[in-house]
Amino acid sequence: MRRFEGYQKGVNLGGWLSQCVSYDDGHFDNFITEKDIKTIASIGLDHVRVPVDYDVFMKDVADHDIVNEKGMSHIDDCIEWCRKAGLNMILDLHKAKGYMFDSNAVSDADRFFVDEMLQETFYETWEMFAQRFGKHKDILAFELLNEIVNPDYQSKWNEIASTAIKRIRAIVPDIYIIVGGVNYNNVFAVSGISVPFDEKTVLNFHCYEPLCFTHQKAYWVPGMTEDFDMNYPEPLDVMRRKSEEFSKDHMGAVFDERLEKDGPFFDKLFRDAVEYAREKDLPLYCGEYGVIDRAPLPDTLRWMKDIHESFEKFGIGRALWNYKDKDFGLVDRHYAPILRQMTELL
Repeated sequence: MRRFEGYQKGVNLGGWLSQCVSYDDGHFDNFITEKDIKTIASIGLDHVRVPVDYDVFMKDVADHDIVNEKGMSHIDDCIEWCRKAGLNMILDLHKAKGYMFDSNAVSDADRFFVDEMLQETFYETWEMFAQRFGKHKDILAFELLNEIVNPDYQSKWNEIASTAIKRIRAIVPDIYIIVGGVNYNNVFAVSGISVPFDEKTVLNFHCYEPLCFTHQKAYWVPGMTEDFDMNYPEPLDVMRRKSEEFSKDHMGAVFDERLEKDGPFFDKLFRDAVEYAREKDLPLYCGEYGVIDRAPLPDTLRWMKDIHESFEKFGIGRALWNYKDKDFGLVDRHYAPILRQMTELL
């Protein structure tokens, strides 16, 4: 399987230009600075994934969206900082106009898949990015959209993604374009990705399995409670029993029969995606993975060790969620006792 060269070991800058605590200049100017980029480079990582929201780089003026140059300048700054630090960067459209994985962020996310006006805005967004940032293709990759939630729109998403790719390619023929599948970018959805593949296409997935371990005590998971505990590793039957307490829309991966085969947990989890990537001769990338800051630290290290062993075995590039804050912050207080071990695993 081809490797995503230059994007093997990274970290997300979530919470800066997307899913922000506050959408104001004070936050944007101070949450991430050039010092952070230098720190990331100093621990041996090769790239950052930068989630961005449509609301940050566009603004509504008299019922018409125009470019917010102040918002755009933060993307420009990050590209410049990365170039100086010797890092690559992924520009991830985390929230498009009318679509985001978080149901609290848009009124009807499924509308995006039937509303041609929203789809046209999506294409125009990527044409704008291609025109503005395509000159940085030596250190920059484009990620079309963060997570498609509803699996019923797999075919429609393939159609939308294909159109977006064609319109980007008309402007920047040879920039890396990263595309993921449905069901929150589930690893088992990778084989359902069908777009105009070329040597600069990258297949993408996210991995927080088993979710009831990596998201224990997470307030946003339906049914999760503050007193829920889970250790890692656990036998598959324990993972399933724990997961049955929650919706299979979120926990469904651990019930897949492919996990009943012999072998390490993450090897089994990744195998179909790896085989599809090999068949298509494309790189495979995990754009998000991590463990919440409410899980036991020794178990977190064991989870990290196991997932990284599989990443390395298959040559899968990846970006940890998250550099700071968002309940997963690598440099936050929770991980301080194991920060050295964590960074060594990355």
